[in-house]
Amino acid sequence: MNPAHIHLLLNHFPTIGFGIGLGLLLIALLWNSHDLKRASLVIFFMTAALAIATYVSGNDAHAAIKDIPGLSPALINAHESAALVAFAFMQATGFFAWLALWLLRRISRFPNWNLAAVLVLAIVSSALMARAASIGTEIRHVEIQSGQETSGADPGPTLARSWALYVQTHSWVWPTCETLHFIGLSMLFAVVLAVDLRMLGMGKKSLSFAALHQLLPLGMLGFGINLITGIMFFVSTPQQYVGFLFFLKMMLVVAGAFNVLYFILLNEPWTVGEGDDASKKTKLVAASAIAIWVGVLFCGHMLPFLGNSF
Repeated sequence: MNPAHIHLLLNHFPTIGFGIGLGLLLIALLWNSHDLKRASLVIFFMTAALAIATYVSGNDAHAAIKDIPGLSPALINAHESAALVAFAFMQATGFFAWLALWLLRRISRFPNWNLAAVLVLAIVSSALMARAASIGTEIRHVEIQSGQETSGADPGPTLARSWALYVQTHSWVWPTCETLHFIGLSMLFAVVLAVDLRMLGMGKKSLSFAALHQLLPLGMLGFGINLITGIMFFVSTPQQYVGFLFFLKMMLVVAGAFNVLYFILLNEPWTVGEGDDASKKTKLVAASAIAIWVGVLFCGHMLPFLGNSF
């Protein structure tokens, strides 16, 4: 199995996941079902997280097929641009879905504005994903391509190309993104350590989980900063971000995103008050969270030495 196969396998999940999530959300709104609303939001968040690995695997797929005769460069570039726009809207949907789940713990209900934002973003994301998938299908199916698409002409500037050119011609962009990436990672890792070390027993005499729960948006903000700046790096110099180590880093990021759901959805962490010990299961989840994000840090810093970056 080569990277192109991995990308083909993964790219079904965002489309199917958002389709299921959107269907559940519409039914939940029609029936006013709290449980279905919650389920749809979880699906949106998990699918958006998995879309991170799906999107970046496209770069390896491109590298695997770029020398195959008969493929249209115009279609490949159009697919990359369509996927980038769809990915951005998916991540926005996932963020608002997570925010609704977090607010549920704070105010015991889903804010109407939040659900409306998720619904609109999910509809737009689904339409954009359908377009990206349609273009992607045409890459290997010559019979459904138009004559213009199969021509050997330069496809011209695309969204990704335009951004890469902007970064290359403006020297301040890359160091600014590097600085923001470091700040975002520091915010995220600080929250991970604060919450998970408490679950492992540190500071239990004076801190409850409920007191630390309000830090989670700060960690999510750091994650968002990292995601945005990371995608900027990826789009600007895609040739540096291929290979197993980078893909492993992205899969660990997805695992870290899934891990945070435990502290939002399950009631068990909320039973941990001042002076209380967390259960063995909660401690295991907390320890795994620290290990996951240490793994992300390790893979990221090893890219220049064991990967293809820089």
